Amino acid sequence: MTNVALQSQPLAQGTKRAAPSAKKQRRVARTFQYGALLLYMIFLGFPLLFLILTAFKTPQELQSATPAFLPGQFNWENFAAALDKANLIQALGNSAIVAVSSTVIVTLISLPAAYALARFKTKLRGIATGWILLSQVFPFILIIIPLFMVLKQMGLINSLVGLILVYSVWSLPFALWMLQGYVASIPIELEEAGAIDGGGRLLVLRVIVLPLLAPGLVATSLFSFISSWNEFFFALVLIQDPALQTIPLALARFVGAEGQVQLGQLAAAALLATIPSLVFFAFLQRRLTSGLMSGAVKG
Repeated sequence: MTNVALQSQPLAQGTKRAAPSAKKQRRVARTFQYGALLLYMIFLGFPLLFLILTAFKTPQELQSATPAFLPGQFNWENFAAALDKANLIQALGNSAIVAVSSTVIVTLISLPAAYALARFKTKLRGIATGWILLSQVFPFILIIIPLFMVLKQMGLINSLVGLILVYSVWSLPFALWMLQGYVASIPIELEEAGAIDGGGRLLVLRVIVLPLLAPGLVATSLFSFISSWNEFFFALVLIQDPALQTIPLALARFVGAEGQVQLGQLAAAALLATIPSLVFFAFLQRRLTSGLMSGAVKG
């Protein structure tokens, strides 16, 4: 017994020495993770911070040979000039109409199509999946000429309706691909259990599938809205009337014919154009959280 006690004592001491060492390693790893996360947040947030500070600087501060990082005083003239010059309010309204309409259309079409792709194992599923992936490799410049000719025949050139149609068609393949992945992640056993309990297919879809699919619908809506809100090339080709210009076209007016940029006004206009996207994201982000909680409860 004495020998066993003598042999176990160094082992216990070694264990006690190893425990603080493991704890120190976890603390170092956690510090490294938080440091990396902080650097990543700074990297993501710096462009927005630079945009805000530039919007409040005077032309003299922006043209200085040694520009300061912070503005000397908060100058609101850039915002007034941006609203007055580019007719920014009307451009924001046009972008909101186009982005919201295309988002609703894409969501309504992609929801049943994604369910069919994920659940019905037919030969058409493979063809449709291949076409969806192939459509994503087409460059804009390749399709703009036939697209322009088709829209001209339909009388939709220089029209917000034509722009909504183009954005819906352009966003639909990727939104459909995203949403069918969310549908496939929902266990089919949940639908089978609902059917065994006496629920019809529509009732099972409404009560079981849709709540679990809420995060996917939110992510798809965000993708469609932001891609329509920021799109420039299609709007540049299809819209000629200044009264129908969207916000990317309005921002382009701050760049002169000789490449001279009115940096303060452009930063102020870009900051104002960012606000609707942030509001839309904040609104849907709450729905995304509630959808995740609903899915957790029903799962």
